[in-house]
Amino acid sequence: MLGVGLTAAGEQVTETTALKVTTVYRCIELIGSSIKVLPFNVHERSGDAHQPIDHDYNWLFNCRANIDMTSSDAWQFLITSKFTHGDGFAELIRASYRSSKVLGWVPLHPDRVDPFRDKLTGLKYYRVTRESGEQEVLDQADVIQLTSLGYDGLRSPSPITYAASEAIGTAIAGQKWSGKFFEEGATFDYALSTDAKMTRIQLKDVKDTVIARDKNSRMPLVLSGGLKPAQLTINPRDAEILASRLFTIEEICRIFGVFPFMVGHTNKSTSWQSGLESMGSTFVRYTLLSHLTQIEQEFNYKLWPARSKRFLDHNTSQLERGDMKSRFDAYRSALGRAGEPGWMSVNEVRKRENMAPAADGDALFKPEMTETNNGEQDHADA
Repeated sequence: MLGVGLTAAGEQVTETTALKVTTVYRCIELIGSSIKVLPFNVHERSGDAHQPIDHDYNWLFNCRANIDMTSSDAWQFLITSKFTHGDGFAELIRASYRSSKVLGWVPLHPDRVDPFRDKLTGLKYYRVTRESGEQEVLDQADVIQLTSLGYDGLRSPSPITYAASEAIGTAIAGQKWSGKFFEEGATFDYALSTDAKMTRIQLKDVKDTVIARDKNSRMPLVLSGGLKPAQLTINPRDAEILASRLFTIEEICRIFGVFPFMVGHTNKSTSWQSGLESMGSTFVRYTLLSHLTQIEQEFNYKLWPARSKRFLDHNTSQLERGDMKSRFDAYRSALGRAGEPGWMSVNEVRKRENMAPAADGDALFKPEMTETNNGEQDHADA
């Protein structure tokens, strides 16, 4: 009521109002959807190499997070909370208080989580308010926290109410103006002109006639006294609002690290397939990778004992896949061609394409072996 917390556009930006802006909704949904479709599997270190292994955690993070939520829903909830409230929280459900084994994980609403530090030990704990209203204190080892820029050791500021508040506030104001424009009949300004000089009484009659028209009415305007309607082009104020709406789309995308074409804004964007693929790889490299690294570090620290050979890792190959021709050319190079040794086996390629392994597809291609075999064969034929 006092105007506290309002943006320069006169709008209050909250987690609820921000999601009503389509650009904000799509940016958050896009990043969350991109992360939740990536395989998050357990790997095991073996010397300098590592390989994926079969583990119960693969089911928890790729199929079912808990009895009520799929892993996909849990990831979307966690990522959305991070962008709307600044922090994403999740509770690790362990077999017992002393057990390190995790049986499931449940995202927590940020409004129900209150991080604090013990004054004597300095250790961090989380006070969680359950749906029943009861409060419970959880140890730091049992809570996943994905922070945002500005993290102070306990909480992070919300990106949409801190960095993007002005851009989102302008977008909300622009949406309201557009709605009001269509509510009033979606007609541009017009003028009434005449060469004759009109008296005050005549001007008042014309004004009363215009005001008397019902809004959204399509009834004709009856003019007298030589008045002629003149349709005006869009006025500077309307043009400025339309330009600001286009600008806010780019501004919001810039804050979230999303290319405008990914939210349906194709203005000034390339339509060439190679250009879109390049921007898609850039999106993975410079936007998603920072979030994926944070997720991997937080979960690996909370799930495994120190110096464990096992760790969780994302596989981003699905998002970085090019068109069929580019993908198959890359496979030919990996399998070995033009006398070059291969660094991928046939079965590794078939696995990426969701195909069954071949009986003899585990060996790597070596050109010297082929040349030797061909020489022996030629000698035998002779």
